[in-house]
Amino acid sequence: MDLTRYIRNVPDFPEKGILFKDITPILKDPAAFSFVIHSFLDQFADLTVDKVVGVEARGFVIGAPLALLLNVGFVPIRKSGKLPAPTYGTAYSLEYGSGAHMEMHQDAIGPDDSVLIIDDVLATGGTVEASIDLIKQSGASVAGIGVLIEIGELRGREKIRDLRIESLIRV
Repeated sequence: MDLTRYIRNVPDFPEKGILFKDITPILKDPAAFSFVIHSFLDQFADLTVDKVVGVEARGFVIGAPLALLLNVGFVPIRKSGKLPAPTYGTAYSLEYGSGAHMEMHQDAIGPDDSVLIIDDVLATGGTVEASIDLIKQSGASVAGIGVLIEIGELRGREKIRDLRIESLIRV
C-alpha cells in the first residue's frame, strides 16, 4: 500500500516555514490504519519487547494498538504536567523550536524491560532522543524505534546511530 497517498502536507503549520505531515487521513481509513499497525508488527517480529512506548500525541494512536497485538503494555510519554504520578522528565528541542519538556511515569517501565518506541515522525531526532533518555532513566533498554514518517533532510537518524530505526515512509 502506498501510504504517501494518505499523508496530507499542511504548509506553515504549526509555524511559518514548517511543512506539517498530517496522518489523520490514514487514521480515518481502516485499511490504511490496519496496514500501518501490521507493518510495524511485521518489521519488529524478530524483537522481544516488554513495553511499547508511544510519544504524545500521535504516537499513542499507533503505539497502543501495536502493544495490544504484541500482548505487551503500552506506556505514554507526555508533555510536562500531564501525568499524575511521579515522573521522569527531560527537555528536548523540536524541529520548530526548543524548550519543550516531556515526562513518563516512574512506575511505567521496569529496569529489566525491553522497550519499543513508536512515534509518528522522525525529523531532527529531538523527540526520539528525549524518549530514549526517559527510558534510560528507568534503567530499561530500547529494543527499537518505529516511526511512520522519516524526514530525511533533517537527519534525525544520524543522532540515533546505535539503535534500530524502522520507518514506513521516507520523505
